[in-house]
Amino acid sequence: MTRFRRTATAAAALAITAAATAVLGFAGPASAHVTVNPKEATQGGYARVAFRVPNESDTASTNKLEVVLPENAPVGSVSTMPVPGWTVATEKRKVDPPIEVHGSQLTEAVSKITWTATGDAAVKPGQFQEFPVSMGPLPKVDTMVFKVLQTYSDGNISRWIDDPAPGGEEPENPAPVLTLAAAAPEGAATPTAAAVAAPDDDDDDEGNGLAVGLGVAGLVAGLAGLVLGGLAFTRTRREPVAKA
Repeated sequence: MTRFRRTATAAAALAITAAATAVLGFAGPASAHVTVNPKEATQGGYARVAFRVPNESDTASTNKLEVVLPENAPVGSVSTMPVPGWTVATEKRKVDPPIEVHGSQLTEAVSKITWTATGDAAVKPGQFQEFPVSMGPLPKVDTMVFKVLQTYSDGNISRWIDDPAPGGEEPENPAPVLTLAAAAPEGAATPTAAAVAAPDDDDDDEGNGLAVGLGVAGLVAGLAGLVLGGLAFTRTRREPVAKA
């Protein structure tokens, strides 16, 4: 009797562990890569975006980031926010036709932004860093694809330069993509602030994590209930019925 209970309990524990591991395994993130956040903006407007850079190495730090702006979508105004411990440099290129910004015709546009760590500011293993940029007016294109080179202290370079696949599947080394929506026609109703406001990726991640945690807790509780019920049923069947 005791041996049967121990065997059933051990099997149940194994099943619960396997189920929880499977659920958490599906919830785990894919290989981290450089992204642009937020991922959407409006054509013709200005946007503050941040290039989010996770460190994927277990032994080396990220000490340099190069972001190449798309040639087919030049932007007239590009400015960077200071990042403590990092220097920033920009490169420009000629554009033809010129870009109109507030009535002025610009013949040059920023083509590349390079951040370089100084001192102990490099992104260490297990950390990430964001590099904010303000840009606009945003071009009238559907997407802006940024080619990014992430350099590590050991000399290795991660090249996030693959364009999004036509079928929607993520490429091996995806480049950050900013999706641009067409501006609302003049005179059209403007969405309320509540409708426009949306949580950023961190809030989404926290919400998804909470949902997964609750799902796992429910699964474990359900399995535990089944096990206890089975043990009670087995004990009832095996124990002799008291005579009146």
